[in-house]
Amino acid sequence: MGAHALDKDLAVLAASARAGLVRAIGVSGAWAADPVWREAFEAVPRHLFVPYYYVGVVGGYERRWGESPDPRSRERWLRGAYADTPLATRLRDGELLTSSSQPSLMAMMLVALRVRDGDRVLEIGAGTGYNAALIAHRLGDDDLVTTIDLEPEITESARQHLAAAGYHPVVVTGDGARGVPERAPFDRIIATCTLASIPPAWPAQCRPGARILSPFATGLIALDIRDPGHAEGRFLHTPAYFVPLRGADRAGPETVTLAGVPRWARGHELFRFLLALTRGSLDPQEAYALWEREGMPQRERYGITVSGEREWAWLDDPEGPYAWPLV
Repeated sequence: MGAHALDKDLAVLAASARAGLVRAIGVSGAWAADPVWREAFEAVPRHLFVPYYYVGVVGGYERRWGESPDPRSRERWLRGAYADTPLATRLRDGELLTSSSQPSLMAMMLVALRVRDGDRVLEIGAGTGYNAALIAHRLGDDDLVTTIDLEPEITESARQHLAAAGYHPVVVTGDGARGVPERAPFDRIIATCTLASIPPAWPAQCRPGARILSPFATGLIALDIRDPGHAEGRFLHTPAYFVPLRGADRAGPETVTLAGVPRWARGHELFRFLLALTRGSLDPQEAYALWEREGMPQRERYGITVSGEREWAWLDDPEGPYAWPLV
C-alpha cells in the first residue's frame, strides 16, 4: 500500500483527522498572533512524516505503522498521527532518539519565530521533516529553508518524507551546533533539541535583526541578534521538554542532590527550570533560596545574553545581581 498511497477510506479519514488537529491547535490559541500558520497545518499532511511511530505500553513501546496488514491497526496509526501529542519516531536500545513534537507546541514556536516573507530559515534537528515542510509551505520557497541533523538515517528519511509531501528544502547531515555556514546568513534559526549553551556558530551565521528560538533548560529562549557577536532575549512562558542536542562537545546532564530543598518544591516545574538553567552555578539549596525570595519567578523573567565569548543567563536584568555563566 505505502503510507503515501492511502486507500480511499483512509484518505477520507486523514482529511477529517487533519481538520480536527487544526481545530484543536486553533482552540489552544497557538497561532492567534500569526494566523498564516493555520494554512500550513491545513496543507501539510503529518501522516506522511510518521509512517510509523512508537506508543508507550507497559514494559516498553508498541510500534504503529501505516502498512500494517490489519485495517484497524492502520486506522489507529492514522488517528494517532493527527493527535495533538508528540510521537516517538526513532528508538535505539530503548532510548528515544527522535520524536515528532506536539503540533500545538510546534505552532506556538513557529509563531514565536516571527517568520517574514523572504526569510532564510535554518532548522536544527530535522526529525521527521514535518517542521521543515511547514516552514517551506509558509515561505512558498523551498530554497529558503535548511534543516540539519547529525544522523544520516534521520536526514535520509526526512528527505524522503518531504519529497512524498511535495517539499524540497535543503537537508544537511552534520553537527547542528556548527550551523550550516555554506547556507548562511540566516534570518531565523529554530532548534528542536534542548541546549546547555548557545553554540557560537548560530549568532555568527545570522544577519543583524535575526531571531533564534530554541529549547533551553526546560523552556524556550527567543534571542534577538544585534550583530554576529551579540544576542539577547527572554524565555517564553511555556514549558518545553526536548531531547538534547547531540554532536560535538555536548555535555550530559549532571545529577544533583536536592537534600535541604522542601519536598513540595522539588517537583515544581518552575523550580526545576531554575535548577536546569543554573546547573553548575548554583547548588539546589542556593537556587531554592533565590526562587523563594523572588516569589517563584515565571519563565518570562529569565533571559540569556551572548556577548563575544561570554554567555550568561539572568533574572530580570542582564546586568542585574542574578546572573549565571553558561560557558
